[in-house]
Amino acid sequence: MLTHPLLLGHRGARAEKAVPENTLPSFDLALAQGCDGFEFDVRLSADGQAVICHDASVHGIEIVQSTAERLALPLLREVLTRYHSSAFLDIELKVPGLEKITADLLRDHTPSRGYVVSSFLPEVLRTTHEIDATIPLGLICETRAQFNLWPKLPVEYVIPHYKLVRQSVVVKIKAAGKKTLVWTVNAAGDMKRFSGWGVDGIISDHPKRLVRASGGKEKDRSHGFARIFTDTSL
Repeated sequence: MLTHPLLLGHRGARAEKAVPENTLPSFDLALAQGCDGFEFDVRLSADGQAVICHDASVHGIEIVQSTAERLALPLLREVLTRYHSSAFLDIELKVPGLEKITADLLRDHTPSRGYVVSSFLPEVLRTTHEIDATIPLGLICETRAQFNLWPKLPVEYVIPHYKLVRQSVVVKIKAAGKKTLVWTVNAAGDMKRFSGWGVDGIISDHPKRLVRASGGKEKDRSHGFARIFTDTSL
């Protein structure tokens, strides 16, 4: 049983410049540094593939107008296959049109450590729910207006930007039987405060800092063991 919130790397280990965000090495690093899983972004290529990328274009190429082969980005299928038994996955759908593709892939590669399909777009969440009502969904909120939509949507998770979060907000979400994931939390003091308020998960660009601040463990996968950090310096 976890004694800390779910610890999730934002786009993997986004702050680590040694590896590009939203790539398999970045996801591996977030897990190696002790996170329970990671958040990542999914877009739709011109040939109907679910590809991993935050922005609408990569290297000057529009994702929606290019084939997955030309884009040379990781595929959602690859991520689900590689991490279905080792990580909690926060799968953010950036655009409509991915709902059935994602549902079909999740049916074949269900993450055993848990997952949420998240989006800023209410219509994406509604469509996904219509396709498969068993898929756990999460509404991402950056503004108060977006946040106010969550009671009207078929979501299990509310995913507010950290600036929207107050202790009363966490209590309200919990009282409604929902879970709170907070993003993107990069200051150690905020990590500790949200953890103390009982949020269900914290998403951060800094996996190592998140793990240390939350009293978790950093895993040294090259030696196959987990080591508890007693050093409180961040």
